[in-house]
Amino acid sequence: MRVLSIVIVSLASVLAASAADHLKLNPHLDYETDSADGPLITGDHMDAGAATGKANYLIIYAEQCYNSKRQARRTVSLYEKYKGRVNFVVVDLDQKRSAAQKPLIEKYYRGYIPHVVVLARDGRELYNDDGEVSEEKLAALLDEASR
Repeated sequence: MRVLSIVIVSLASVLAASAADHLKLNPHLDYETDSADGPLITGDHMDAGAATGKANYLIIYAEQCYNSKRQARRTVSLYEKYKGRVNFVVVDLDQKRSAAQKPLIEKYYRGYIPHVVVLARDGRELYNDDGEVSEEKLAALLDEASR
């Protein structure tokens, strides 16, 4: 019984550690309109939540928002620079949210999109705001968050 408990706890920690990975931008996005172009970002483990002990970047968006489309482009660019160092969490409000993402939405989302949150490795909130934010500002925050 003790061995089974250890295996279950180990498996749970491995599953919780998986992050959104292989993020790609939808190549059909129209950045000038609020057109319905489908999911803005695709990848593996898109149902992942925040990881403890690691810097986290969270984006919350809707598919028919041109500001979200531009922020999604910045997000994928940042992912390419910070993958492995930062846990990326992508919440598409037009898709079903996972159990790991629901508490993040409740805690951070204020009803406006795009919404970006950056959390330091120790869980401190370094950034939490809606609207577009520059890649340069986010890169500086992610550098600080991942130290």
